[in-house]
Amino acid sequence: MDGINLVDFYLRLGTISIILALGFLLGKLKLISAKTNKDLVNLLLLVFMPASLFMAFPTTYSDETSHVFLAGLIGGVIVMLCIILLSLIIFNKKWCSDKFRYESQFALVFNNATFLGYPIISSTFGTQSEAVIAYCGFIIAFNIALFSYGVYLFKHKIDAKLIFNVITNPNIIAVLLGVAVFISGFSIPAFVDDAVKYVSGATTALSIICVGFMLSTAKFIELLKKWRLGLTALIQLIIGPLATYFILVAIQHIARGAGFDFPDEVIVVCTLIQALPTATSLGLFASKYGGDEKEASQLVTVSTVLSIATLPLMASLLLIH
Repeated sequence: MDGINLVDFYLRLGTISIILALGFLLGKLKLISAKTNKDLVNLLLLVFMPASLFMAFPTTYSDETSHVFLAGLIGGVIVMLCIILLSLIIFNKKWCSDKFRYESQFALVFNNATFLGYPIISSTFGTQSEAVIAYCGFIIAFNIALFSYGVYLFKHKIDAKLIFNVITNPNIIAVLLGVAVFISGFSIPAFVDDAVKYVSGATTALSIICVGFMLSTAKFIELLKKWRLGLTALIQLIIGPLATYFILVAIQHIARGAGFDFPDEVIVVCTLIQALPTATSLGLFASKYGGDEKEASQLVTVSTVLSIATLPLMASLLLIH
């Protein structure tokens, strides 16, 4: 993969922006309520997104595709560990109060890899591309970290329920099933394959509409007064992808020096994902586990708005690679 075609990327970003505007308009016209949006988010996490991840795997096994998937998984583990460490260094006790410190750490580590990650990667590179395969590897590491360390940031403890939720996460199960079918060469009946395709086809539009609705509920004048939200969002949107890019480029050089191939797709995918705004699940986690739901939601909104400017800049970085 030779970096990323910026013209094509901007065109895809334009398409996503139109759907985002639709979600914003539907929210302003009260055609989507907060409850409807919450239900859609649950459906996306439990049904539509798993279907998309399952369908991302090719029907014919190849060593090259398997290698890209494993590299995406390894790259995801490395990125998650490094960004977690970075979040602890940047958002320490001296700079942040307890609640905002944990929310800021969450914001830096976990971005919108699910709702925006898959739409951007699949629409830019194609639903059957090696970039999507690398994404499938990455999303396993991401979801394990999200439903373990992400929850821990709010609960401050690890229990059996937390571990169970990781193991039974539909997105992880879907990827593992996709891997099993891919490796075994099992042929899925056509009517089942078509059904899953139809369901997965709704993922991109629904996920972006949900983000657009979230923006429609924001009070932007109020957000402008909270400078630390903007600073935290900029750190997440700029430091996160830059750290990811240079860490993975270093890993690639080390791997190739040792005679192993580390695909460019992994660097491109992981960098783009880290350049996405903070995960919408920050607000959901804050609400469920006793955080500041309002401020968490505001941070997600600020990050989403600022990403309109920072995401193309981070994509330009990939032209160097």
